[in-house]
Amino acid sequence: MKTIRFYSILILMLLSTITTMGQTTDNTKPTIIFVHGIWADGSCFSNQIKALQAKGYPVMSVQNSVTSLSDDVGLTKKAIALAKGKVILVGHSWGGMVITQAGNDPKVQGIVYLAAYGPEADESLSDVSKNAPATELIKYLVPTDGTVFITEEGVRTVFAPDLDPQVQSVLYATQTPAFHTVFDDKSGVPAWKSKPCWYIVAKNDKTIHPDLERFMSKRMKAKTIEIASSHVMMLSHPDEVLKVIEEAATYKY
Repeated sequence: MKTIRFYSILILMLLSTITTMGQTTDNTKPTIIFVHGIWADGSCFSNQIKALQAKGYPVMSVQNSVTSLSDDVGLTKKAIALAKGKVILVGHSWGGMVITQAGNDPKVQGIVYLAAYGPEADESLSDVSKNAPATELIKYLVPTDGTVFITEEGVRTVFAPDLDPQVQSVLYATQTPAFHTVFDDKSGVPAWKSKPCWYIVAKNDKTIHPDLERFMSKRMKAKTIEIASSHVMMLSHPDEVLKVIEEAATYKY
């Protein structure tokens, strides 16, 4: 009986804590949902996540499977459904393909692209990439059992050349490879046609050509910011990226 009573008290204490946590949440702030790219994972936004949480923002970071565009859009839609109130989507690289679709959800207020793909309707990653010169990325890709990995040399040379070697090694070790067909998955009606957008161009990007980023940002009429960064700007220029996200979060919609 004493054991049962102890657990009953413990449950009540936990429920009280959860209730208190819910009461302290600032419901006026939108939920920031991060969507990572290929050869990365949700932890690549750790700098921004910690900073936003410290300021009272609800934050989620989707873990993409990169098995298909529809699969990853579905994962982001689940995160949007979990969010209370309005949402700001932040996508990096392939994550731009995802948020371009998931951003059509009525809960989404604004969309932030970080060196990210912003396709038109019926356009694939391969299609949109034809609008600018190719990079040397393909030299560092390794197909393995239907998926595509990036080599450690590729991380150091084209993906994240401006990061510390230890961080580069972690990126290589934690990468999410792409299923080989995702590059030809077609996009649907883009959310950037109806939602306010921000785009950060990585001027030193060797993964996606900066001119392609400029083409996409201009086409979507996004507020565009350029920074002297490699492809993984959220790690090499965390404060500049955070500033743009906060601008999107506080914008008067």
